[in-house]
Amino acid sequence: MTLDNDLAAKIKRLHYSDKWPIGTIAAQLNVHHSAVRRIIELETLEKAPVIRRSMIDPYLPFILDTLEKYPKLTASRLFHMVRERGYPGKESHFRDLIARHRPAPPSEAFFRLRTLPGEQMQCDWADFGTLEIGRARRKLMGFVMVLSYSRKIFLRFFFDARMANFLRAHHEAFVAFGGVPRVILYDNLKSAVLQREGAAIQFNPEILKFSAHYRFEAKPVQVRKPTQKGRVERAIRYIRDAFFAGREFVSLDELNQQAHLWCQGPAADRLCPGDQTITVRAAYEAERPRLQALPDNPYPTAERVEVSAAKTPYIRFDENDYTIPHTHVQRDLTVFADDRTLRVVDGVTLIATHIRSYDKGAQVEIQEHLDQLLEQKRKAKTHRGIDRLTQAIPLTEDFLVQAAEAGYSLRPIVRGLEELLERHPAAQVQSAMAEALDRGVPHINAVQLTLDRQLEDAQKAPPVAVRLTAAQRARDVIVTPHDLKTYDQLTGGSNGDQ
Repeated sequence: MTLDNDLAAKIKRLHYSDKWPIGTIAAQLNVHHSAVRRIIELETLEKAPVIRRSMIDPYLPFILDTLEKYPKLTASRLFHMVRERGYPGKESHFRDLIARHRPAPPSEAFFRLRTLPGEQMQCDWADFGTLEIGRARRKLMGFVMVLSYSRKIFLRFFFDARMANFLRAHHEAFVAFGGVPRVILYDNLKSAVLQREGAAIQFNPEILKFSAHYRFEAKPVQVRKPTQKGRVERAIRYIRDAFFAGREFVSLDELNQQAHLWCQGPAADRLCPGDQTITVRAAYEAERPRLQALPDNPYPTAERVEVSAAKTPYIRFDENDYTIPHTHVQRDLTVFADDRTLRVVDGVTLIATHIRSYDKGAQVEIQEHLDQLLEQKRKAKTHRGIDRLTQAIPLTEDFLVQAAEAGYSLRPIVRGLEELLERHPAAQVQSAMAEALDRGVPHINAVQLTLDRQLEDAQKAPPVAVRLTAAQRARDVIVTPHDLKTYDQLTGGSNGDQ
């Protein structure tokens, strides 16, 4: 409530001249008693202040001198120092007094920096929380790059801030801007600066090669000096408030599509902070011809990782498994990954290409790889069957050669011969195979018919194949008891001798 000067003067007159109490004044003038009290207290404060002595006064010269030498010294440490010198008060009250006497840090003034068109960009990463992808929770990082003259913004989201995405975002920004500046300002992040001691800077070798390819100067700002890249810092705040707040999306691709449309629309149509008479779009059109042209060949930005393939036809990359041809297991391979695809290379040979997964524990499979392994296993089983048949029946090799020449599939023939060998003596099977070859029919059916005819001529019933389980076969195993006398040799004699 604001009281005009006439009412305030009337309140003072009634209180000091007529000696009315506060409640009476409030009731008669229809004013809240707190407002009346505030007017009277202000009148009291306007009088000459009464200087009250404080128990800290004798120690103030020492305190002020100490704070001048050590401005960051804590109140707790100062309290112990003055208590050793006889200060009788409590620490809580001392803290309040010190807060009044501690010198405020001097305010730092800054020049308003202006840059030429096409001269400079500023870039940085911004953390936008996390995003759930299946069973994984991925960090959502935003790469922000700003043209210092026009304030044109480039925004791209990634699931990490590693070097591969850092360089990939640069290239996409250059393409979006239609050129490259002469200088790019960086914070002291590891992708740009590995180590720094004052003016001595050890750059990341990868950023040096990248900057040489695109012909710009990589320039880190001073440590703990965010004002030196204030354009990108303000752009990040603008992005959080004007774009990301309340944003709904179902995938990273959709979020990046929305970011692209926002950069080309509302962000470009805002007034240029450097010249409020034009928009960012108009300033960018004036700046674009001053940017350096892009090189003909883009810099390779794929992430390269060496992996080892075990006995199974899978390699692991970024917490997920990807299939490879079974012919390349138990080898050291190389993975080249971008944000969408993953390529597996053995030496210089590309052996697999997958769509990259950002899930956790997923198996990304190419069915052809698994089918090839299954076919190889089937062939191996057939070869093992041929070896066993050849050892038992010498005629097997000739029989299978003629069967193959006749166009028959060998796998069912080998399986059928193995079953016949389990039910008939090897000599009878070989005799039936020889007869089938003599008739020019190298097929399992011809061998089966011959064996059935031989049994019929001998007036014998055909054998019945009975497949036993492992437990049933184990019951039929003949176990020969061991002679217990051999154990006596271990003890030097039998129990009866001891």
